[in-house]
Amino acid sequence: MAIITIYQGASGSGEELAGALAQSLGCRCISREVLVEASLRYGIPEAKLSKIVEREPNWWSRFMENLQPYRIALQAAFCQIVVSEGQENLVYHGHLGHELLPDYKHVLKVLLTAPMERRVEQVKARQGLGDAAARKFIDETDKARSHRLMGMFGVDWRDASRFDLVVNLGRMSLNTIKHLILETLRQPDYQITPGSKQAFEDFALASQVRAVLAMSADSTRTRLDVKASAGNVAVSGSIPSWVSEETLVTKIKTIPGVKDVQTDIVNVPDLGVVDWP
Repeated sequence: MAIITIYQGASGSGEELAGALAQSLGCRCISREVLVEASLRYGIPEAKLSKIVEREPNWWSRFMENLQPYRIALQAAFCQIVVSEGQENLVYHGHLGHELLPDYKHVLKVLLTAPMERRVEQVKARQGLGDAAARKFIDETDKARSHRLMGMFGVDWRDASRFDLVVNLGRMSLNTIKHLILETLRQPDYQITPGSKQAFEDFALASQVRAVLAMSADSTRTRLDVKASAGNVAVSGSIPSWVSEETLVTKIKTIPGVKDVQTDIVNVPDLGVVDWP
């Protein structure tokens, strides 16, 4: 089992590379399915997710918007897709995937780079733009994605340390890059182990529990920590007084793979309402 995530800035050939890898590995290649899965499974409208993921919000909406529920839902949906593949490989192409999964042994995160001149030529060909307009498009798209990733994950996609492989499309052909990635997957560093498999399954289950809790309670007033171990889920923290712990536990138990639920939850009264004498 191997999970490959491919990220590129504006322009590039990431989608083509992802398709070639998926064909070689005989597995699925996904992108926006994550958004669709998240919207259907956790009740977030796809239009809302698309607005957050694909468009550049202004600074005020970024300040006011609580992006945590959307990050949690996307993460849970991605994990669910991976789990549903069983022992098969999976290739993800998009500008969120590398941050949705931790650095497990069987997860390979790839960043595609290219000289600005090559990127400009690609955008001109694909968008039908002139030289100046293509450069502006690249600059605005890169900035927008930087803002989104910083808002959702608190990281900068230009930080090369976030990836396992950084490949320059200006110096390598797609075929060479494909073979480089496939060869990397064969190395011991990226072979799944019983420990990494269990760690991922625990993370996937905890992610689904977090998503259910985020959509079931007032996430702006709820502070819950979720841990999972071989189907046993532990939830601790605080919830508003009007949120039922019993209801939350019941919903958690409906999640496939949950065997037992242990809680250490405190109900916190609403301190925003004060009765003055």
